[in-house]
Amino acid sequence: MTTLTEATGEAAARETPARRRRRVDRLPYLLLLPCLAIIGVLLLWPLGQVVMMSFYKLDSVRQLRGDREWPWVGLANYAQILGDPFFRTVLRNTVLFAVANVVLTMILGTLVGLLLNKLGKKMATFVASCVMLAWATPALTGTIVWKWIFDDTSGLVTWLFNKLPDGLSTALFGRSDWTGYGWFNDPLLFFAILTLVVVWHSFPFIAVSVLAGLKSVPSELQEAARVDGAGPWRVFWSVTFPMLRPVFGILVVLSTIWDFKVFTQQFVLAGGTQDRSTFMLSIYSYAEAFSPPPKYGLGSSIAVILTLILLVVTGVYVRMVLRQEDES
Repeated sequence: MTTLTEATGEAAARETPARRRRRVDRLPYLLLLPCLAIIGVLLLWPLGQVVMMSFYKLDSVRQLRGDREWPWVGLANYAQILGDPFFRTVLRNTVLFAVANVVLTMILGTLVGLLLNKLGKKMATFVASCVMLAWATPALTGTIVWKWIFDDTSGLVTWLFNKLPDGLSTALFGRSDWTGYGWFNDPLLFFAILTLVVVWHSFPFIAVSVLAGLKSVPSELQEAARVDGAGPWRVFWSVTFPMLRPVFGILVVLSTIWDFKVFTQQFVLAGGTQDRSTFMLSIYSYAEAFSPPPKYGLGSSIAVILTLILLVVTGVYVRMVLRQEDES
C-alpha cells in the first residue's frame, strides 16, 4: 500500500522543471492582482470616465446624472480647445511656471541635501525635521498662511514694506504706503508669489531624497577626487552627480508632474477663477467644467490634454533611462 509521503514524492518527481518554472513565474502576477485592482478602481476607471466625457457636449448636471442623453460631438471639444488662442496662453503659462519651479526646487533641494549630509547627526536630524514641516503641511493650510503673509492690510510683507524709510521706498518702488497694495493683482508678481509657495512646499522632499542618495555614494571616491586637487564643485559634478543621475532623473520627472498639476495653491491665492490672465491647465480645466455656464466636456478635454502631456514627459524620461542602461 502506497503511503501519502511516497505518493507526494512520486508526484513531485513527475513534475517537469518547465511546469515548476511556469508555476513560479505566475506568482508575482498573482501577488500584483490586488494592487492592480485598486489602481483600476481608483485611477483607471475615473480616467476612462473623463476621456469618455471629453467626446460629448455636457452642459448640465442632469446630463451627468443620466436624466438626459449625452450629445456626441467626437473631437469637437479638442478642436475648440486647441484652436482657441487663450489655450496657447495657458499652455505657455503652465510650461514656463513648471520649468521655473522644477529648476528652483531641484537647486534648493540639492543644496539643502548637501548641507544635511555635511552636518553632524544631531544637527542634521534637527534641520531635517524643521525642513520636513513644510512638506508635511497640507497644501491648503500652507497656502492660506502665505496668503495672510501677503495680505494687503495686515500681512507681514505689507508691514515690513511700510517700515522702510519713505525716501528709500519711493526711490526703489515708487510708493511709500503699501497698505491696500494688491500683491496678487499683477500677473508677474502673482506667479512670483505662487512660485515661492510651491517651491517652499516641494523642496524638502528633494532635499531628503538627495540626502538618501548621498549616503549611498562611496566616500572613497570623493576622498580620492579631493586628493587629486578637485574642489567641492568639481567633486560634486564629476563624482557625486554621475552616481546620483538616476535619482535626479526621477526627482525631475516627479517635480514636473507636480508642478504641471498645481491647482490648490493657485486657486487659494487667486481667490477663485476670476483672473484668467494667471490661468494654467489645471485651473483652466476646472473653470471650463464648473464655472457658469458649466462645460463638462470642454473641461474633460483639457484634463485629457494635460494627462497626455505628462505621459509624454514620463515616456521621454523612461526612454532616456533605458538608453543609458543599454549604453552602460
